[in-house]
Formats: sequence, structure tokens, C-alpha cells
Amino acid sequence: MSATKGRILVVEDEREMRALLEKGLARRGFIPTVRGRADEAFPLLETEDFDTVLTDLRMPGMDGLALCERIVLNRPDIPVVVLTAFGTLETAVAAIRAGAYDFVTKPVDVDALVLVLERAVQHRALREEVRRLRQALGDASADGGWVGESPALRRVYELIERVADSDTSVLITGESGTGKEVAARALHARSRRHAGPFVAINCAAMPEQLLESELFGHARGAFTDAKAARTGLFIKANGGTLFLDEVGEMPLSLQPKLLRALQERTVRPVGGDSELPFDARIVAATNRDLELAVEEGRFREDLYYRLNVIGLELPPLRARGNDVLLLAQRFVEHFAGRSGKRVLGLSPAAAQRLLTYTWPGNVRELQNCIERAVALTSYEQLTVEDLPERIRDYRGSNRAQADDVSELVSLEEMERRYIQRVLEAVGGSRTLASRILGVDRKTIYRKLGRRNAGPEDKDDKA
Repeated sequence: MSATKGRILVVEDEREMRALLEKGLARRGFIPTVRGRADEAFPLLETEDFDTVLTDLRMPGMDGLALCERIVLNRPDIPVVVLTAFGTLETAVAAIRAGAYDFVTKPVDVDALVLVLERAVQHRALREEVRRLRQALGDASADGGWVGESPALRRVYELIERVADSDTSVLITGESGTGKEVAARALHARSRRHAGPFVAINCAAMPEQLLESELFGHARGAFTDAKAARTGLFIKANGGTLFLDEVGEMPLSLQPKLLRALQERTVRPVGGDSELPFDARIVAATNRDLELAVEEGRFREDLYYRLNVIGLELPPLRARGNDVLLLAQRFVEHFAGRSGKRVLGLSPAAAQRLLTYTWPGNVRELQNCIERAVALTSYEQLTVEDLPERIRDYRGSNRAQADDVSELVSLEEMERRYIQRVLEAVGGSRTLASRILGVDRKTIYRKLGRRNAGPEDKDDKA
């Protein structure tokens, strides 16, 4: 049996109109319950659950406006759509001000009414989802700031649980902004080394000589300004975890020394004459395709396999479904608390925009978006107007109008877009995409345009 579009409580005093609405809505996938008077309909809301109420305004006894006010007061979660004749538009506006979701004029075009009701049902579903996700924050994992309950993220949780107590090296991959350091900290927090230090270094943030000194330490007089000996991070991480972020950016000339340290579990400080043992688990991360880097000679193959004993790939935000709303609510609470503003969450319309957008910058972009929105908003809920323009106006690639000449593109651009669509469908894995498309990964890189590497520069699944 196909899923219904929702339960609709119809309140209409005219018998023929009731029959028309009941039959028309039922044929279009709704489950209508009809009543001829408002005082007969309202008690049903106390015992049954409806997705939307559709009510006429002019009725004997309690009119539609009074019914709308009572529903908004007692069941604010249920949107109300009112029916009105052209001569009573002023009353319809009064109903909107009283909290009605929308109104439809008579004579009724059932197809147009269905569109309004579908939007109302979706509005309620989004509002309920936002409320549920707000409540779920209390049960969200506290390990290193993880927030999410999507199947894609649950697979990450499960793998972390399985490998946390091992001392095996882990390579965390994923697009920029997906939370690779958060994953590394979660591994550390759940390991038997959790009482030891968590030492992190960004391998792309410093020149080669300084990076070597930071990692391995140096002896006094090893180079200019080395007036005292320095302990390297391998030694400082003893008993804990050493996190090598952006390891794919490590200079090729420094990679043999890193490989030797991992193999021998000892390090030689710059300018030193003895090897120092260390006891630290190595966790590395990159947003680059290290297999391609190996093929192109930019990364040592033996070092790659030494780091990638266990591969942990983080899903992009667009593959995490309603985690977007859960994360957004967490950020709303954080930034509202920090700024002292009373902002409770998202409006359903704003939530819909967040779910539609593809988030090329992942969690980091979402965090920036919510921080900006909280700073700008004048309400207790973030509205669509509080969101950045790129998110407000985002339509999605499937909405392009084929008959609009301005939307027509070259074959090369169409090919690039199709490759991108396949990549999105397989969660960014170029290995899977290459199998589907029947080309190698280098061709995919070339077609997408490597000079624009960034959010599109996806890693392959392990």
C-alpha cells in the first residue's frame, strides 16, 4: 500500500461542498475526516492526530475564525488552512493573523487546494522534526562533540568503537570541514590511552624545517637560533595519541623520516646523535586522495600503507540527512548562549532550506551559516531571511528548466555535471564513480578540473 499524504480534518457546513472535498482529497492520497460544524470538529483534535485542518470561515455556531484561534491556542502544532469566498478576504486575512497557515478562495480548485495542503503537511512535519531533533540533542553522543544519528554517521561510530582500543594506525579521510579532528579525538577518548595527551599538528601549516623540528625535536645548536634543546611532539605524545592533520601536505623529503619513526618507534631529533623511543598511537587525516598522490609520486607508497592500516572515511554533510538540522540546532544554542540572545531554533521554512542545500563546505560551512544567522535575527526562530543568500536562493541541479536558453550548457559542462551527480550519489567515492562511469580516477579528476580543487576534491572510500 502506498503511503498517504496525510490526515486532513475538513470542517464545512455545506453538504455538497463536504462531499466534493472528501471525494477529491481521498482520490489524491489524503485521508479526510469531515464534520459539518466547528464544535463537532474541535473535540476530535483532543483524541486523534491530524496533519492539517481545512475549515470554512462562514459557519453557524462557532465560525472558522473562532475555530482557528482555538486550534492555535490548544494545538499549535497543527496548521490550519481556511476556505473563504472572494467577498470575505478581509476575514481570511484576520484568520492568517490569528495563526492560520494559509487560505484558499472559493470556488475551490481541488488541485490548487492539494498543493496548499501538501505544503501545510510538510510544514508540520518539518516543525515536528525540528522539535524532535532539539530533544535528541540531550541524548547525542558527547564524545569529542559528535552530533548526529544518520546511518552514515552511525557507521563511523561503530568503526570507532571497534578500533578505539587498538594501537593500530588510523587514516581518517573526508572532505574539508567534515570533522576529521573530532573523529581523532573520539578515537582517543574511547581508547585505553584516554588519560594520556592528545597532541595535534597541522602538517600543512608550517615550512619543512619547522615541521621537522616540531615533530622530532632538535638538539641545542642544531640550527641558527636553536639555543636550547626541544622535545618533539612524538615524545610529548607518549602514552597518548599523536594526530597528524593534513598529512597529505607533508613535504616528500620529510616522508622517509616519518616512515622510519613509524617503523622503528623511535625518533632522532634534528642535530641529535641518538634515537629516542616513543609510545604514541598515530592517527593521521587528509582531505586529499593519497592513492592518486602515490600514483603521481607526491606521496610515498610505503608510508601510505603504514598510515592506512585502518581507514576511517567521514561522510559529507549532504549524505547525512537530518543531521543537518540536529547540528544546526546545536549551533543555534551555542551561538545564542554566547551572544546572550533568545533564539530557540529554526523556523520550518529555514529548516527546509538547510535540508535542500548541498553544503560543499560541510559542517564548518553550516557552523558559519548559523553563527551569522543568530547574529542577524530579530526573532526567537531563525527565518529564511536570516540565512546567507546562496542558501536562500539555492534551487538544486534537478530544478533547471530545460526550455530556458540561459540554462543550456556545452557538452563538456554537461559531462562535468553528470560526473558530479554520480559522485554525490556514491558519497564522493571516486573509486565507485569510476566503476559506474567506466573511466579511471585520473580521468574523473581531469574532467572536473583539478585547478578548482576544494569542496569537489573528494577522497575515495577505503
